[in-house]
Amino acid sequence: MPFATACCVALDGAVGHLIDVQTDVSVGQPTTVVVGRADALLREGVDRVRMALVNSDLRWPATKRCTFLFSPADLRKSGTHFDLAMAVSLLAADGQLESAWLDRTAFVGELTLAGGLRPALGVLPMALAAAAGGIRRIYVPEPQVGEATMVPDLEVIGVRSLGQAVAALAGQELPAAPPVAAATGLRLVTWRGDERLDEIDLADLRGMAEEKYAIELAAAGGHPVQLSGPKGCGKTSLAERLPTILPDLTREESLELTALHSLAGALDPGQGMLVRPPFAAPHHGASKASVVGGGSGRVQPGEISRAHCGVLFLDEFPLFRTDVIEALRQPLESGDVTVARRDESVTLPAGGILVLASNPCPCGNFSRAARTNRCTCAETVRRAYRARMSGPIVDRIDIVRHVQPASPASRDPFRPVETSAEVRERVAAARARQAVRFAGRSWRLNAHIPGPRLKDTWPLPAAAQQLLDAEMLAGRLSARGAVRVHRLAWTVADVRSVRAGRDVEPDVDEVRTALRLRSGQALDLAMFRPRSGAEGVA
Repeated sequence: MPFATACCVALDGAVGHLIDVQTDVSVGQPTTVVVGRADALLREGVDRVRMALVNSDLRWPATKRCTFLFSPADLRKSGTHFDLAMAVSLLAADGQLESAWLDRTAFVGELTLAGGLRPALGVLPMALAAAAGGIRRIYVPEPQVGEATMVPDLEVIGVRSLGQAVAALAGQELPAAPPVAAATGLRLVTWRGDERLDEIDLADLRGMAEEKYAIELAAAGGHPVQLSGPKGCGKTSLAERLPTILPDLTREESLELTALHSLAGALDPGQGMLVRPPFAAPHHGASKASVVGGGSGRVQPGEISRAHCGVLFLDEFPLFRTDVIEALRQPLESGDVTVARRDESVTLPAGGILVLASNPCPCGNFSRAARTNRCTCAETVRRAYRARMSGPIVDRIDIVRHVQPASPASRDPFRPVETSAEVRERVAAARARQAVRFAGRSWRLNAHIPGPRLKDTWPLPAAAQQLLDAEMLAGRLSARGAVRVHRLAWTVADVRSVRAGRDVEPDVDEVRTALRLRSGQALDLAMFRPRSGAEGVA
């Protein structure tokens, strides 16, 4: 029968769709036809497949009509990773392979003219989609075997060339082949800025008790944070140490994040599954596509998705482009981002902790205290600078801290300070409480609770709710802000429970602390000590 089918995977953002590459080789006018909404990049694969077959001592049916159908035909397909599936389906249709050998098997890889393979972007999400679709075996370029084997119950076969793939299907000894060429997305230098984060610790910062408490709450509940203050006061130092107090990723989070990095081409071969929360800090000149996602051709995850389950730090936030600032509204509200185009709409996760940092003015020297104010900016310039933080964005920020330079007394080297490891244990314990509370739900952290479920299932006591209602009636809090304060109060209670060693639920004290955190007011240390009388923040 001059017809055969091989499976591959098309990616729609981080979602994979199984594609049947159906090939018909029949008598007729010698020609090659590609149908099934394949783009120009995929159509070029016909020439790659033809030369790869010839140079691998395999036969291209030059005297017959070859038809490639990518099914389902209404789904847009793009990419070079369909080459291997096209080649094996053609060989099976031409009788050079047994069609039964292709059953429940997927093929991923770009072919060179010599018949070798090259790595493909997004192998992990492809393998996940293949396994979910009933595929039991997948062929991938050799360097990406480790990436695909992260998917359980899926047999992964790594090959270097088309010849090796054919031999493996036939159960024969694999012929020699040169190693697969490195992907073009590999780093060109050995220095990596993210490795510097392994050398820093929260204990490096002396004083700043309120700010440390604030980022502990942000880490425990996943709340967005805004840090403002004069230059050199420690905003960047705080933000960089936030990932150090986050616990290791769960297996589900690791798989999700690794798939995103694979899709973005940021996963080095042999790196394995990501286990630590990521940290991303794009420059304030970054484009909307690089921060939120998009780009030309296939939609690529932006920095906000690559920081999923980690920290996205936007330093000098008012200097970012207006379209970038306003594009953050959706991910701050829903925890994901949707990039819509004429032909496609892609939704990517963006559930990391957003940290915004800004100076009080363009020169960074403004201070409300006259003795320390060295600002040279006009008041109109300061107002215009602050106005770039639009109201809808500010309303979506849970924690605001106005950081002041540490005083000499707070930098006493003999005063005990907590390490990142010690704080990380408390954060992990607070998240464990949330895991129990939200068991069976689609969200993981307090910051992600839908507003209606929050009020119905985890309401505040009457006195605490009255305090929130009074703030709303006074116009100091919007309806969205009230929900966010409610969520933050639960995180305050979770952290307080861990410190006290007993169960604490939100009440007036927790709501009052959450209101102060949201408005940027100073905290009374006694307010966030455990009610049991145990010591609070040092």
